[in-house]
Amino acid sequence: MVLDVQTSTQSKYEGQTIVNDFSLTAATKNGTGSQTSNNVLVLSLYKMGIPVNGKNLFPSNIKGLPTWYTIRASKDGYIARQQSAAITVALNVDTAAEDVLKVPAGGVCILPKEWNWTKSREDITYYEIPVDSMVKEAGVNPDLRERVANMVYVGAVAQLFSIPLEIVWEALLSNFKGKEKPAKINYEMVTKAYEWTAANLVKQDPYKYEAIPGGNPNKIIITGNEAAGLGGLFGGVQVVAWYPITPSTSLVDAMFDHQDLRKDPETGANTVAIMQAEDEIAAIGTIIGAGWAGARSMTATSGPGISLMAEFTGLAYFAEIPCVIWDVTRIGPSTGLPTRTSQGDLLFIHFLSHGDTRQITLLPGSVAECFEFGWSALDYAEQYQTPVFVMSDLDLGMNNWMSDPFNYPAESLNRGKTLNLETLTQFIADKGEWYRYKDYDKDGIPYRTIPGIDHKQAAYFTRGTGHNERAGYSERSEDWVANLSRITKKISSTRETLPQPIVQTGKNAKIGIISYGSNDPAIQEARDWFAAEGIETDYMRIRALPLSQSVHDFIHSHEHVYVIENNFDGQMAQIIRMETSKSTEHMASLPLGDGLPMTAQWVYDNISSREEKK
Repeated sequence: MVLDVQTSTQSKYEGQTIVNDFSLTAATKNGTGSQTSNNVLVLSLYKMGIPVNGKNLFPSNIKGLPTWYTIRASKDGYIARQQSAAITVALNVDTAAEDVLKVPAGGVCILPKEWNWTKSREDITYYEIPVDSMVKEAGVNPDLRERVANMVYVGAVAQLFSIPLEIVWEALLSNFKGKEKPAKINYEMVTKAYEWTAANLVKQDPYKYEAIPGGNPNKIIITGNEAAGLGGLFGGVQVVAWYPITPSTSLVDAMFDHQDLRKDPETGANTVAIMQAEDEIAAIGTIIGAGWAGARSMTATSGPGISLMAEFTGLAYFAEIPCVIWDVTRIGPSTGLPTRTSQGDLLFIHFLSHGDTRQITLLPGSVAECFEFGWSALDYAEQYQTPVFVMSDLDLGMNNWMSDPFNYPAESLNRGKTLNLETLTQFIADKGEWYRYKDYDKDGIPYRTIPGIDHKQAAYFTRGTGHNERAGYSERSEDWVANLSRITKKISSTRETLPQPIVQTGKNAKIGIISYGSNDPAIQEARDWFAAEGIETDYMRIRALPLSQSVHDFIHSHEHVYVIENNFDGQMAQIIRMETSKSTEHMASLPLGDGLPMTAQWVYDNISSREEKK
């Protein structure tokens, strides 16, 4: 087998050191336990005070196919994926040749000594580690060898790039939730690899991790899905129904893990019901039923699940029943690439269901916003008596991100216009009536009751068919138009009350950038590259649909506008063009849709090439 050449590169890097500013990729096979090793490395760098982000590129099978985990350390705090990793740990023989070819000149490759590869590249450094023999000599249980073998590269990386062993031990304890026995088994292998590397290899590269005193103060590491699950629990969710689907399953798993936060302090009983339904249709039906009954309810799914939920969502929209649907987006259509990231469901969920519908859609761009929207979506659903979608994605949902601690919701739960026995009695006394779908306040939002109120006028028919303001069946055209006009008014009124876009401005910038969601880190970094060249940009990150007026104002206050999104068709750009009455000839759609998290390089290159043509 031929792998690429090692020559002595020490002379190239004499006196040069690259500290806390590079990416490392571990190339392994799915199901071999490498996730533990990768988590330990991420936690180690985090504990050293180094800004760090980990991204997992894994296959859609259970075991055996290639997986890549990339860890980016950035002294400047950048967390977007880089185009290439300076260091590659090649432990998968099936992809090793390709993996090594991707190492940039001056980079590093770590690989098993047992492979006996012929090395043909002269512009990178190789380190060979006797992985198999080291594991055998350690006397590891044969059933655990494949998993423990991954700790060999943790030890080698720690020694070569200066991660203290005591930090690795702390990270192992954190990974195993304080359980010393599994941590010790793995730490012994880390130590052996560390000592072997120190005794047998001569460092020939410039890369190094270095602790930053006081770095990462009070920071946490968490996935977007876990943050969303916590947000839902803090927001008072009472019923969660879902059917497992990648990449959303871990959101509800997190709610299972943390449901003790919601136990009744006196009785110890759970105050949230979490159930796995037989399919996505049953899941959405359950949460709609729960919302109708007065419970705060939510589900989590991905694109194929949303497809199955379309008809029921139309019922909730038209019957005006609150519920929350998290769409942790993967790439489609069809089964597509279940373990790749995308923003390709935007048009789908915003207009979901047949007929004239316009769904409220929240667009978190960080794990902190996943937490915030986890609870605020429940408020919006009840305030506007409608389904509320939150569109995250696989990158944000399943990968580890550093964050400031989350803010506890300061506001009381917003139950909207919900009448109980006392308030219904008073309402009827004041108005002389109460009808379910009548717009008493002229804001499009009617008042609702929930089952169980002991009042003869509290009940109403909940209809997915045509109805009038009294909830009576109607096929009259004027009733249909009046009802849809009121609902449209209600949804449109959210433009200025939903989370507003965040705008960052440069000095007299002529270029405007619009994006949303997990593209944010790449755009932030690219803007700094432009600024270093004296090119100022303004940046608007949209956080909700329907669009606010500020989006249109932003577009028409810049000479050139670029809408950047991670889908193939430029779906946000389509929505903007659909809603604006002015010319958008100066607005260019820059969609990607390759299944991978966006990079600053891609943003920079695509805007630069467009600007050069102008």
